[in-house]
Amino acid sequence: MADNREQERNELYRTIWALATELRGSVDGWDFKQYVLGMLFYRYISENFTSYLNKGEHEAGNTDFDYAQISDEEAECVRTDMVETKGFFILPSQLFGNLLKRIQKADKDAKEKAEREGKEVEAADLDTDLNEILQKNFKSIEASAIGTPSEPNFKGLFDDIDVNSNKLGPTVIKRNKRLKKLIAVIGSMNLGNYQDNCIDAFGDTYEYLMGMYASNAGKSGGEFFTPQEVSELLTKLALLDQNGQMKTEVNKVYDPAVGSGSLLLKFAKILGKDNVRNGFFGQEINITTYNLCRINMFLHDIDYDKFSIEHGDTLTDPKHWDEEPFEAIVSNPPYSIKWEGSDNATLINDPRFSPAGVLAPKSKADFAFIMHALHWLATNGTAAIVCFPGIMYRGGAEQKIRKYLIDNNYIDCIIQLPDNLFYGTTIATCIMVLKKSKKDSQTLFIDASKEFTKATNSNKLDPETNIPHILDAYKNRETVKHFTALVKKEDIEKADYTLSVSTYVESENTKEVIDIAVLNEKITRIVERENALRAQIDAIIAEIEGA
Repeated sequence: MADNREQERNELYRTIWALATELRGSVDGWDFKQYVLGMLFYRYISENFTSYLNKGEHEAGNTDFDYAQISDEEAECVRTDMVETKGFFILPSQLFGNLLKRIQKADKDAKEKAEREGKEVEAADLDTDLNEILQKNFKSIEASAIGTPSEPNFKGLFDDIDVNSNKLGPTVIKRNKRLKKLIAVIGSMNLGNYQDNCIDAFGDTYEYLMGMYASNAGKSGGEFFTPQEVSELLTKLALLDQNGQMKTEVNKVYDPAVGSGSLLLKFAKILGKDNVRNGFFGQEINITTYNLCRINMFLHDIDYDKFSIEHGDTLTDPKHWDEEPFEAIVSNPPYSIKWEGSDNATLINDPRFSPAGVLAPKSKADFAFIMHALHWLATNGTAAIVCFPGIMYRGGAEQKIRKYLIDNNYIDCIIQLPDNLFYGTTIATCIMVLKKSKKDSQTLFIDASKEFTKATNSNKLDPETNIPHILDAYKNRETVKHFTALVKKEDIEKADYTLSVSTYVESENTKEVIDIAVLNEKITRIVERENALRAQIDAIIAEIEGA
């Protein structure tokens, strides 16, 4: 069974890759993902909606019912109930599957007409107005949530699927042909029976697409996507309690630089979405990625009332002030970006930043994200944050913030990761683990720089070996030569509050040790042999000359 699933998944990935290669044309790969993911989402919500209604009718004894087959007029009677339950409403005529059938019928009719008239196949009916139909359907789905609790989660959700973009083609017909091809390929994907496995299939497809595009998009893609293995490590670090036991539930999980949402959703995969009791929270400054993140929530079957993804600058305009503190915080914030800092006179009095008595430098916002996360962390919670290595040793304001964190015993662990783990950068990053209620006043340093397996173009944390090894070291909390160091506060103070792992964990010397005595003996033998050979050569030459 497992082999069959792996085979199906690989086939699915091949289909996606072929789709991306064939369709992107003049559209940059990272930009084109919006169309692929958006259309995947359109199919998902159509099947989700239809399956829910059909299941209810079948359980009520109406076994012949199929929502996709009824008229739009008949469907209106369930609009209010469905918006309340699902957060949106979609008419039968607007379903992805029914639009696909219309496209196929139009193509068939155009082909048959051409054959009858002995002419070349002309544009099918939908080739001239498919973009308008799609735009109307998307706007209708978004509008169905207006004035309801689900409105924030649906508003502008399809904005980045620009069906009129010149990037799709210079004319309406060419753009629609590309959209038609996109719909056909998405419709042909074998995502299985919705009720059985579509959640895994849709979610896996999304993650594969994001990883594929990020790996080929350089920095622009890597900013928005954290590799799944790193997500797993961060999640498990955030779930370990003071006794080294993995929590089975948390109140909620938060990411202040949420990107595509992969870090949040790893909690749903590891714990089960129902064990994140009050839901998934995040904020994203990039509007396109904000939309993709909300789509990702739906594709992983997170209901609209179980997530709150907001758009805006987390550092200067945070959106979750009224929430109770978060028991789990995970994040991979952008490295050393600029922010307002001291240019904004109000920030030094902001309760998130004021305890340290200094703001993160304007040119390097890393510690602003860390202080933000710490402020919103629950007393019994854990935050695991990916960090740029420079913040561990630079002076000035960053040193003062490190001093504040150490003096108040908030830093539980610093983990040095291998280089070349993340898309768009080869830098060896770190993880900072924060707790407000530590069981001791020491800080653990782990050198995991050698914990990786070689992948095609990058390094990778192996879920079977590397991740368990790092987690065991974190749980055991003891000094192991060349791997970990449990360091007292006073020793960190003596090191001027440097938090670089290399300051406390001595690297293993892998160079060959040379024994001078043995080397001298070898040299002596070589010289003796050389002298003997010279004597033999001189004797031969003298004999030749004498003759």
